[in-house]
Amino acid sequence: MRRRISTLAVTAAMAGGVLFAALPVTTATAAPAAARGGSISVNIPQLRQQSADLKAKANRLDRDGAHAAAKRARAEAAAIDRKIQAYLDAEENM
Repeated sequence: MRRRISTLAVTAAMAGGVLFAALPVTTATAAPAAARGGSISVNIPQLRQQSADLKAKANRLDRDGAHAAAKRARAEAAAIDRKIQAYLDAEENM
């Protein structure tokens, strides 16, 4: 269980654009606390809004005839939806 949560935390941090190499030393040393069972804050409503925005963008792109771009936007929205579900599942299993 701990291994899955720490893997999830690292995946979420990397997906969010956080580069561990660019973090200050004081922040980088705090990362093992999350692996030991510390808490991670995730703004689920914000992620849901991003997903909804991407889906609306995909619909707009489809209407404009950019089907490949719409498909990419839908794929991004689906990835965000999977991430949200993973966070909710991880919280349930704690």
